[in-house]
Amino acid sequence: MRGNALIKFLRVVDLLSRPQGATVEELAEELNVDKRTAYRQLEVLQEMNFPVIDEKDPLDGRRIRKKLLESFQNKLPNITVPSIHFSATEIIALFLLKGEEKIYKGTDVEKAIETAFAKIALFAPQGLANRLDRIRNLFLPLSRTGKDYSDKEQVIESLTDAMMKNLTCTIIYHSYGDNNKKTYRIDPLHFFENNGGLYLFVNVTRYNDIRILAVDRIAEVTLSQEEFDYPKDFSPSERLESAFTLTLDDELEIIVRFSPNQARYIKERKWSNNQTLHEEDNGSLLLTMTTSGRWSVKSWIMSYGKDAEVLAPVDLREEIAEEYRVLARQYDD
Repeated sequence: MRGNALIKFLRVVDLLSRPQGATVEELAEELNVDKRTAYRQLEVLQEMNFPVIDEKDPLDGRRIRKKLLESFQNKLPNITVPSIHFSATEIIALFLLKGEEKIYKGTDVEKAIETAFAKIALFAPQGLANRLDRIRNLFLPLSRTGKDYSDKEQVIESLTDAMMKNLTCTIIYHSYGDNNKKTYRIDPLHFFENNGGLYLFVNVTRYNDIRILAVDRIAEVTLSQEEFDYPKDFSPSERLESAFTLTLDDELEIIVRFSPNQARYIKERKWSNNQTLHEEDNGSLLLTMTTSGRWSVKSWIMSYGKDAEVLAPVDLREEIAEEYRVLARQYDD
């Protein structure tokens, strides 16, 4: 730790070592920071095993003063402060990861992320703080609104505990399909994020079937003492890659012809882990892939209008054709 960061850190220790200690407001004023940053400094100090205690202000019982335990002040341990050197690339990577914190807004995970970045700022070399501020402004948050998980802390904590210990759970789950709450016994396997939402791979024990549940729809989690074995033939990364969306229904092999107008765009992206592309003489493009999520695949194809033609499977081609006929009649009216 060097420069201003070291000075601030030692100043906090000094202020808390006074007989009267210091209020958070006094810390903020002395360090020339806001109260939130002052609280972070205290959290870092406590995580380094400095015994910070709370005492009521003798002159104003409503105010709390922070102090270092008196018996500790005369035997402060030798502190080895790490020297952290970040390259610009590493800092960028950190802020890309930090951008995912919105999904944990209001939970202990968000607090942990903030504390971690407070430590980086505290122990980082002189001048890094300015670089952090500059790089932070390079990455603007997405305008879409993520789901609010502030009331799901206990659910997330219980599921995490169950995954760490391989324990079967009983959950109460709100099914949007029939708008009812249902009870399931599950083996929780993995969390993952998608479009601002937190989801969970589980094995439903009754059916021995891997399914995806939305964490925000889980109302209650009860852990059992029954341990489960992780399914040997399950690969979460492969399962996600094989699904067009989160809908993991029966697989289907589709062949779609895209017009020359859309061919370049289609070639720019990877739509499935096992796709093949074939360019025709007139510039049209044939996309063949095996995926799941029939409804989502159908909606995706129809979003291209006349620039996309389903060649296979035949039943999907006929289903889309019928939908276009219905649309045509609606617009004719």
